[in-house]
Amino acid sequence: MKHCFLQTTRIGFSLWAKENLNLAKTLWGNRDVAKYLTADGIMTDSEIRNRLLLEIEQYKTHGVQYFPIFKTGNNEFIGCCGLRPYDPENDVYELGFHLVRSAWGKGYASEAAEAMIEYAFNKIRAKKLFAGHHPENTASQKRLEKLGFVYTHDEFYPSTGLQHPSYELKQPPGQ
Repeated sequence: MKHCFLQTTRIGFSLWAKENLNLAKTLWGNRDVAKYLTADGIMTDSEIRNRLLLEIEQYKTHGVQYFPIFKTGNNEFIGCCGLRPYDPENDVYELGFHLVRSAWGKGYASEAAEAMIEYAFNKIRAKKLFAGHHPENTASQKRLEKLGFVYTHDEFYPSTGLQHPSYELKQPPGQ
């Protein structure tokens, strides 16, 4: 099993490294995934490499990233789930998850997001989480609502050129 700093029943969270470029290409190079992340639905090799380096830098700078996730049983790469600074001065982080196509519809997004929400509030002391989704990604909308996120506004995402429905989840009382 890869070194994992966080684990659920079925998922282990690791850290991106430059050696993970092939995994990044498997995820972000897939058109079914990229269509929700870019305006033209394609991420070039250069864009994927830059995204990987951004995730690595986010961790060095802020201690968070969209962490790569793996099945605990066989170490199969299934995507990423994690955090990035959204409003650092107010301890607000953005939650995001991207799964490889073969992992869709199997509950991994919910399991990973639930673990990351707990991590955000209990380990890094986030006060609030933000999340957005591509307007056509109804699966992400349902997932966020099921996780307790509340719609707040539409926000422009430069990478897609669209207004994305946006949500927040406040820290539960007493945490």
